[in-house]
Amino acid sequence: MDTVAIVMTAPQAMAVRRLDLTPPGESDVVVDVDWSGISTGTERLLWSGRMPSFPGMGYPLVPGYEAVGRVTAAGKASGRRDGDTVFVPGARCFGMLDGMEVRGLFGGAAKRLVVPGARTTRIKPSLGEHGILMALAATAWHAISAAAALPPDLIVGHGVLGCLLARLTLLTGAAPPTVWETQAARLTGAAEYPVLRPEDDERRDYRAIYDASGDAAALDGLIARLAPGGEIVLAGFYADRVSFAFPPAFMREARLRVAAEWRHADMLAVAEMIAEGRLCLDGLITHRAPAEQAEHAYRTAFDDVACLKLVLDWRSAA
Repeated sequence: MDTVAIVMTAPQAMAVRRLDLTPPGESDVVVDVDWSGISTGTERLLWSGRMPSFPGMGYPLVPGYEAVGRVTAAGKASGRRDGDTVFVPGARCFGMLDGMEVRGLFGGAAKRLVVPGARTTRIKPSLGEHGILMALAATAWHAISAAAALPPDLIVGHGVLGCLLARLTLLTGAAPPTVWETQAARLTGAAEYPVLRPEDDERRDYRAIYDASGDAAALDGLIARLAPGGEIVLAGFYADRVSFAFPPAFMREARLRVAAEWRHADMLAVAEMIAEGRLCLDGLITHRAPAEQAEHAYRTAFDDVACLKLVLDWRSAA
């Protein structure tokens, strides 16, 4: 069994290649992928070569952790059935490429995947391409729903993660948060909460600031906007060293929390919200491209500020 997949062989070197797949076991499923998403955070770091070292990191690798497809073969112990529509958060199922091991740190950007059924999440077929947003929705929910977490009254960044943080905040019944955005193209599109440039906001009494910008240099400016005893939640991913001046944080007795990646319970929670129609994913996918045009698509996702989320369509991939 094999597949076509996007392979990064080195920073800024990408191709669609054919790879062997690991044979499935009884706990595995084979998934034919319809759509996968491009992450403008972690995948940009993989593309640029600035991704910090993680277990399993290295080139060549298959990127992507946002895939949606149909189960075409379900092992007896997989917990899935043929025909199920599932979200797949990546896979480690690839063989060698030119004598080198293909890393599966992410591994979702491929036409066909072999993955344990327990790693997949069953979703409604009607969700379609919007299913690729499940990982970011679960990440946002993980940040907001942590024990003793305060809901954000300020969210930094109006990309997809920032939008989902805001929508989920409203679902909890909390007051509409303020959202900061520096890109003019992302200042619109929100009717239920204000989106402002930071310089147009005079508040300096925020209790909970959730940073979805990934800007490691932003902390000093955010600390200056905190109320005494306020909290900053690092909800994005930071390639550079995060640091801040101590005296202002000391004077405010500021708290800092790092929100890690989503857990299975978070994924189940957002899947239920979406299935019940409470969490809307409309308006977050702005660009689409066939998987065969992957390199151009990745450059669009990384360089076009109007691109919130780009979806690769694998349905016609050979």
